Amino acid sequence: MHDTAAGIFKTKKIIQSLKTFFMKKTNILYWVFTGLFAALMLMSAIPDIFSNPVAVQGMHVELGYPTFFIPFIGVAKFLGVVAIVVPGFPRLKEWAYAGLIFDLIGATYSIIAVGKPDWMFMVLPLALAISSYAFYQKRKKLIESGAANRKVEAIGLALQ
Repeated sequence: MHDTAAGIFKTKKIIQSLKTFFMKKTNILYWVFTGLFAALMLMSAIPDIFSNPVAVQGMHVELGYPTFFIPFIGVAKFLGVVAIVVPGFPRLKEWAYAGLIFDLIGATYSIIAVGKPDWMFMVLPLALAISSYAFYQKRKKLIESGAANRKVEAIGLALQ
């Protein structure tokens, strides 16, 4: 009986160690991809917000968007970056990821539509967006399962 209890305790300890390892790994990858994605989107938002001549050249002259759209899209990107970086607000994060990914897809389509060969450079921001979102979802599930495990353990201890 004692050997069985010790074996169960050891197994639980190993499982907990693995959960901790995966949570740390997931957190690190989430913040690396999210940090890079947020930095990239922020660096593209700032020139748009201030209607920098480079932003006007790219969006108005080359792609044909109206000049009033440039600061609007810059502010939208800035708010999206804030939403994905600030802790909490899961529904807002979902909308922010959707908006930022729509922006990137729209930019890619616009670049292809005008016949510019620059569309290949859009692979990196799209890959960062997808990676950040994937690890956001994975991290959220790990956190939720950890909370569920703690509740089950608390109920089990209360029943003893």
